[in-house]
Amino acid sequence: MRLNKYIAAAGICSRRKADELTLAGKVKINGVVMDQPGYDVKEGDRVTVDGRLIGGPATGGKTAERKVYYVLNKPKGYITAVSDDKDRPVVTELLTDVEERVFPIGRLDCNTSGLLLMTNDGDFAYHLSHPKNEVWKTYRARVSGIVTKEREAKLRKGVDIGGYVTAPAKVTVLKQNANSAVVEIAIREGKNRQVRKMFNAVGCKVLDLERIAVGTLRLGRLLTGHYRRLTRQEIDALLAL
Repeated sequence: MRLNKYIAAAGICSRRKADELTLAGKVKINGVVMDQPGYDVKEGDRVTVDGRLIGGPATGGKTAERKVYYVLNKPKGYITAVSDDKDRPVVTELLTDVEERVFPIGRLDCNTSGLLLMTNDGDFAYHLSHPKNEVWKTYRARVSGIVTKEREAKLRKGVDIGGYVTAPAKVTVLKQNANSAVVEIAIREGKNRQVRKMFNAVGCKVLDLERIAVGTLRLGRLLTGHYRRLTRQEIDALLAL
Protein backbone atom coordinates (compact mmCIF):
# COMPACT_ATOMS: atom_id res chain seq x y z
CA MET A 1 0.00 0.00 0.00
CA ARG A 2 1.32 3.45 -0.92
CA LEU A 3 2.65 5.30 2.14
CA ASN A 4 0.23 8.23 2.03
CA LYS A 5 -2.76 5.89 1.74
CA TYR A 6 -1.43 3.82 4.62
CA ILE A 7 -1.12 6.86 6.89
CA ALA A 8 -4.59 8.08 5.89
CA ALA A 9 -6.08 4.63 6.54
CA ALA A 10 -4.74 4.81 10.09
CA GLY A 11 -6.79 7.97 10.65
CA ILE A 12 -3.79 10.28 11.05
CA CYS A 13 -4.46 12.82 8.29
CA SER A 14 -5.39 13.18 4.63
CA ARG A 15 -3.20 11.73 1.86
CA ARG A 16 -2.02 15.18 0.85
CA LYS A 17 -1.01 16.03 4.41
CA ALA A 18 0.70 12.64 4.67
CA ASP A 19 2.84 13.55 1.64
CA GLU A 20 3.77 16.84 3.32
CA LEU A 21 4.74 15.08 6.56
CA THR A 22 6.84 12.58 4.62
CA LEU A 23 8.71 15.27 2.67
CA ALA A 24 9.28 17.14 5.94
CA GLY A 25 11.05 14.10 7.41
CA LYS A 26 8.31 13.36 9.96
CA VAL A 27 7.78 9.76 8.84
CA LYS A 28 10.04 6.81 9.62
CA ILE A 29 9.97 3.25 8.26
CA ASN A 30 11.59 0.74 10.61
CA GLY A 31 13.39 3.57 12.40
CA VAL A 32 14.76 5.23 9.25
CA VAL A 33 13.47 8.57 7.95
CA MET A 34 11.46 8.04 4.77
CA ASP A 35 11.25 11.06 2.47
CA GLN A 36 9.70 9.27 -0.52
CA PRO A 37 5.88 9.60 -0.54
CA GLY A 38 5.66 6.87 -3.20
CA TYR A 39 7.13 4.20 -0.91
CA ASP A 40 5.10 0.99 -0.85
CA VAL A 41 4.49 -0.13 2.74
CA LYS A 42 5.18 -3.85 3.11
CA GLU A 43 3.94 -6.39 5.61
CA GLY A 44 6.11 -6.17 8.70
CA ASP A 45 7.09 -2.52 8.21
CA ARG A 46 6.90 -0.35 11.33
CA VAL A 47 5.66 3.11 10.40
CA THR A 48 5.92 6.06 12.75
CA VAL A 49 4.61 9.60 12.29
CA ASP A 50 6.16 12.23 14.55
CA GLY A 51 7.51 9.39 16.68
CA ARG A 52 4.13 7.67 17.07
CA LEU A 53 3.77 4.10 15.84
CA ILE A 54 0.73 3.64 13.63
CA GLY A 55 -0.93 0.46 12.45
CA GLY A 56 -2.83 -0.39 9.32
CA PRO A 57 -3.99 -3.16 7.01
CA ALA A 58 -0.63 -3.48 5.24
CA THR A 59 1.23 -4.53 8.39
CA GLY A 60 -1.26 -6.53 10.34
CA GLY A 61 -0.93 -3.84 13.00
CA LYS A 62 -3.80 -2.61 15.10
CA THR A 63 -7.12 -2.30 13.33
CA ALA A 64 -7.80 1.14 11.92
CA GLU A 65 -10.39 3.14 13.84
CA ARG A 66 -13.94 3.15 12.58
CA LYS A 67 -14.53 6.00 10.20
CA VAL A 68 -16.41 8.97 11.65
CA TYR A 69 -17.63 12.19 10.04
CA TYR A 70 -18.59 15.41 11.83
CA VAL A 71 -19.58 18.94 10.94
CA LEU A 72 -18.43 21.64 13.36
CA ASN A 73 -19.50 25.26 13.57
CA LYS A 74 -16.05 26.66 14.26
CA PRO A 75 -15.90 29.74 16.49
CA LYS A 76 -13.42 32.55 15.94
CA GLY A 77 -10.19 32.24 17.87
CA TYR A 78 -9.56 28.56 17.17
CA ILE A 79 -6.73 27.24 15.02
CA THR A 80 -7.68 24.70 12.34
CA ALA A 81 -5.24 22.01 13.43
CA VAL A 82 -4.95 19.04 15.77
CA SER A 83 -2.20 20.72 17.82
CA ASP A 84 -0.39 24.04 18.03
CA ASP A 85 3.20 24.71 19.11
CA LYS A 86 2.15 28.12 20.48
CA ASP A 87 -0.44 26.51 22.76
CA ARG A 88 -3.36 28.27 21.08
CA PRO A 89 -6.80 26.60 21.18
CA VAL A 90 -7.36 24.13 18.32
CA VAL A 91 -10.60 22.86 16.79
CA THR A 92 -10.16 19.27 17.97
CA GLU A 93 -10.58 20.50 21.56
CA LEU A 94 -14.21 21.32 20.77
CA LEU A 95 -15.14 17.71 19.96
CA THR A 96 -15.23 16.75 23.63
CA ASP A 97 -16.91 13.35 23.39
CA VAL A 98 -15.29 12.07 20.18
CA GLU A 99 -12.95 9.18 20.99
CA GLU A 100 -11.47 8.79 17.51
CA ARG A 101 -8.46 10.85 16.39
CA VAL A 102 -10.11 13.19 13.92
CA PHE A 103 -8.57 15.97 11.84
CA PRO A 104 -10.05 18.93 9.94
CA ILE A 105 -10.62 18.87 6.19
CA GLY A 106 -9.15 22.05 4.75
CA ARG A 107 -8.68 25.20 6.77
CA LEU A 108 -10.49 28.18 8.20
CA ASP A 109 -8.22 30.91 9.50
CA CYS A 110 -8.31 31.84 13.17
CA ASN A 111 -10.67 34.80 12.66
CA THR A 112 -13.08 32.96 10.35
CA SER A 113 -16.01 31.02 11.75
CA GLY A 114 -18.40 28.49 10.31
CA LEU A 115 -18.62 25.08 8.70
CA LEU A 116 -15.64 22.79 9.18
CA LEU A 117 -15.68 19.08 8.41
CA MET A 118 -13.82 16.74 10.77
CA THR A 119 -13.04 13.08 10.10
CA ASN A 120 -10.51 10.29 10.43
CA ASP A 121 -11.18 9.08 6.88
CA GLY A 122 -8.23 10.10 4.74
CA ASP A 123 -9.88 9.10 1.47
CA PHE A 124 -12.96 11.20 2.27
CA ALA A 125 -10.74 14.19 3.12
CA TYR A 126 -8.70 13.69 -0.04
CA HIS A 127 -11.85 13.64 -2.19
CA LEU A 128 -13.18 16.91 -0.77
CA SER A 129 -9.89 18.79 -0.68
CA HIS A 130 -8.28 17.79 -3.99
CA PRO A 131 -8.38 20.71 -6.46
CA LYS A 132 -9.47 18.50 -9.36
CA ASN A 133 -12.87 17.92 -7.72
CA GLU A 134 -13.57 21.68 -7.49
CA VAL A 135 -15.89 21.44 -4.49
CA TRP A 136 -17.73 24.73 -3.96
CA LYS A 137 -17.26 26.43 -0.59
CA THR A 138 -19.72 29.18 0.27
CA TYR A 139 -19.04 32.09 2.62
CA ARG A 140 -21.05 34.97 4.04
CA ALA A 141 -18.86 38.07 4.38
CA ARG A 142 -19.51 41.46 5.92
CA VAL A 143 -17.24 43.91 4.14
CA SER A 144 -16.47 47.60 4.30
CA GLY A 145 -17.49 50.03 1.59
CA ILE A 146 -19.95 49.67 -1.26
CA VAL A 147 -19.92 46.55 -3.42
CA THR A 148 -20.68 48.18 -6.75
CA LYS A 149 -21.76 46.26 -9.82
CA GLU A 150 -18.23 46.72 -11.15
CA ARG A 151 -16.66 45.20 -8.02
CA GLU A 152 -19.19 42.38 -8.05
CA ALA A 153 -18.37 41.63 -11.70
CA LYS A 154 -14.64 41.54 -10.95
CA LEU A 155 -15.14 39.05 -8.13
CA ARG A 156 -17.27 36.85 -10.37
CA LYS A 157 -14.72 36.89 -13.17
CA GLY A 158 -11.65 36.34 -10.98
CA VAL A 159 -9.11 38.71 -9.43
CA ASP A 160 -5.36 38.80 -8.90
CA ILE A 161 -4.65 38.08 -5.23
CA GLY A 162 -0.89 38.37 -5.52
CA GLY A 163 0.58 36.35 -8.35
CA TYR A 164 -2.51 34.19 -8.68
CA VAL A 165 -5.77 34.94 -10.52
CA THR A 166 -8.76 33.29 -8.89
CA ALA A 167 -11.24 31.17 -10.81
CA PRO A 168 -14.73 32.54 -11.48
CA ALA A 169 -16.82 32.82 -8.32
CA LYS A 170 -20.51 33.02 -7.48
CA VAL A 171 -21.32 36.36 -5.84
CA THR A 172 -24.59 37.70 -4.40
CA VAL A 173 -24.91 41.00 -2.54
CA LEU A 174 -27.43 40.28 0.22
CA LYS A 175 -27.48 43.71 1.85
CA GLN A 176 -25.87 47.05 1.09
CA ASN A 177 -25.61 49.69 3.80
CA ALA A 178 -24.05 53.15 3.65
CA ASN A 179 -20.58 51.96 4.66
CA SER A 180 -20.71 48.17 4.53
CA ALA A 181 -22.30 45.23 2.75
CA VAL A 182 -23.18 41.59 3.37
CA VAL A 183 -22.11 39.36 0.49
CA GLU A 184 -22.44 35.65 -0.19
CA ILE A 185 -19.52 34.30 -2.21
CA ALA A 186 -18.77 30.75 -3.37
CA ILE A 187 -15.34 29.62 -4.58
CA ARG A 188 -13.92 26.33 -5.87
CA GLU A 189 -10.37 26.86 -4.62
CA GLY A 190 -8.74 26.95 -1.21
CA LYS A 191 -5.85 29.39 -1.32
CA ASN A 192 -4.69 30.82 2.01
CA ARG A 193 -7.09 33.58 3.14
CA GLN A 194 -8.48 33.63 -0.40
CA VAL A 195 -11.84 35.30 0.26
CA ARG A 196 -10.24 38.08 2.30
CA LYS A 197 -7.66 38.66 -0.43
CA MET A 198 -10.33 38.70 -3.14
CA PHE A 199 -12.28 41.47 -1.42
CA ASN A 200 -9.07 43.40 -0.72
CA ALA A 201 -8.29 43.20 -4.44
CA VAL A 202 -11.50 45.12 -5.26
CA GLY A 203 -11.08 47.67 -2.46
CA CYS A 204 -13.25 46.14 0.26
CA LYS A 205 -12.00 44.92 3.63
CA VAL A 206 -13.57 41.84 5.20
CA LEU A 207 -14.94 42.72 8.63
CA ASP A 208 -16.48 39.35 9.42
CA LEU A 209 -16.33 36.02 7.59
CA GLU A 210 -18.29 32.80 8.04
CA ARG A 211 -18.31 29.66 5.90
CA ILE A 212 -21.90 28.51 5.51
CA ALA A 213 -21.62 25.59 3.10
CA VAL A 214 -19.28 23.00 1.60
CA GLY A 215 -20.74 21.46 -1.53
CA THR A 216 -24.27 20.34 -0.74
CA LEU A 217 -23.79 20.53 3.03
CA ARG A 218 -25.00 23.71 4.71
CA LEU A 219 -24.33 24.93 8.24
CA GLY A 220 -28.01 25.43 8.96
CA ARG A 221 -28.94 26.05 12.59
CA LEU A 222 -25.89 24.42 14.15
CA LEU A 223 -24.81 26.67 17.01
CA THR A 224 -21.33 28.17 17.22
CA GLY A 225 -18.95 25.75 18.92
CA HIS A 226 -21.33 22.82 18.47
CA TYR A 227 -20.94 19.79 16.20
CA ARG A 228 -22.90 16.80 14.97
CA ARG A 229 -22.40 13.61 13.02
CA LEU A 230 -23.05 13.65 9.29
CA THR A 231 -25.87 11.43 8.11
CA ARG A 232 -25.18 8.66 5.61
CA GLN A 233 -27.09 10.64 3.00
CA GLU A 234 -24.91 13.71 3.61
CA ILE A 235 -21.71 11.66 3.34
CA ASP A 236 -22.85 10.05 0.09
CA ALA A 237 -23.84 13.44 -1.36
CA LEU A 238 -20.38 14.87 -0.60
CA LEU A 239 -18.67 11.84 -2.12
CA ALA A 240 -20.76 12.28 -5.24
CA LEU A 241 -19.47 15.82 -5.85
